[in-house]
Amino acid sequence: MSAVLEAPRSPRQVVGAYVALTKPRVIELLLITTIPAMLLAQRGLPPLWLIACTLTGGTLAAGSANALNCFVDADIDSVMKRTAARPLAHNAIPPRNALIFGIVLGIVSFAFLWIFVNLMSAAFAVATILFYIFVYTLVLKRRTSQNIIWGGMAGCMPVIIGWSAVTGTVEWPALVMFGVIFFWTPPHTWALAMKFKEDYARAGVPMLPVVATAAQVTRQIVIYSWITVVCTLALAPVTSWIYVAVAALSGLWFAVFAHKLHNVVRRGGSTNTMKFFHMSNLYLMFVFCGLAVDAVVGLPVLGWPF
Repeated sequence: MSAVLEAPRSPRQVVGAYVALTKPRVIELLLITTIPAMLLAQRGLPPLWLIACTLTGGTLAAGSANALNCFVDADIDSVMKRTAARPLAHNAIPPRNALIFGIVLGIVSFAFLWIFVNLMSAAFAVATILFYIFVYTLVLKRRTSQNIIWGGMAGCMPVIIGWSAVTGTVEWPALVMFGVIFFWTPPHTWALAMKFKEDYARAGVPMLPVVATAAQVTRQIVIYSWITVVCTLALAPVTSWIYVAVAALSGLWFAVFAHKLHNVVRRGGSTNTMKFFHMSNLYLMFVFCGLAVDAVVGLPVLGWPF
């Protein structure tokens, strides 16, 4: 990393650099999953102020975790083409400032959620930040190819925060939604890592595509994709036919796409793994939008089959 600080030349660039530290595109997952979790917990529409406060506090927490991740991973980001534009990778912000910024965001997120939502949601937000930095970033990411499997748990927490914001508890449907994101994360991330395999290898990050063959990786993608689909259907007892139909049809699409990717790789053909990466984003959106619509429409739930 260059020792010369390349300071942004205008206030707008300064603000843009700090916003970039929070990884806004990653925070989109917060919106995709938190609101449907709150709607399902309410089985309807919770107070709009509660949704707004939960999203605000959750966004601050995610921004804190991402900024601190950029601080810790600045050395990695500077040698990877995919991340070379991040602020700390090209010295647009002093590392000390990024560290303070991330810590302050975390403190503010906890205080905001405690005051305007509840203590449980605030505690979950802080636990997510600590897990993402101290377990995933500092321990797992550089040491094991299983990094994203367990490290991805941080990305599952928005549904827990959303559910607890409405109910003050964590019940089994929230854990199922957690599981959906938990099992979805590895195939989604491995597809991206296959595209940037050389990047990760150069940075010394043992992502699965770096240490395994493409066929082995896509086989794991197929397995995790099917587990994800089954997990989505476990929500049938607390939803109506609307959600189940969306989950089943989009799940079939997701699994078939995974099989096609694996078959092409197994035959030695050229693949565009980014198609699967983007498609997996759409799949998760369909599932959680299905949950949201189902909860708002409020048809009778299917219930247990016994």
